[in-house]
Amino acid sequence: MRQLIGRLGGGRGHRTFAGTPVQVADTIEYWFHNGAADGFNIMPALPSGLKKFVDSVVPILQERGLPRTEYTETTLRGHYGLPRPENQFTVGTSTAVPVSERAVRSEW
Repeated sequence: MRQLIGRLGGGRGHRTFAGTPVQVADTIEYWFHNGAADGFNIMPALPSGLKKFVDSVVPILQERGLPRTEYTETTLRGHYGLPRPENQFTVGTSTAVPVSERAVRSEW
């Protein structure tokens, strides 16, 4: 199986490796801390391999403080602290009615 994974993934230019959950976590941590990678594409040979990775390797990496367990922002732009540009299709065409001009409904 390892040879098959190596041939299929390696032939597409991907670094491949296999091992126990601790060995896989060690490899990912080594590459990350040595600047060889800032992220990884997980490509299991079988669909069940993703569940095994998530259940076995991710907890080890989380214990080591590598993957985030929470995000402070909801968008990639927000994560990088970039300002949100105005929508080019709505700039200067606001149809919003100010609160002071809205009719107030007594049943609310």
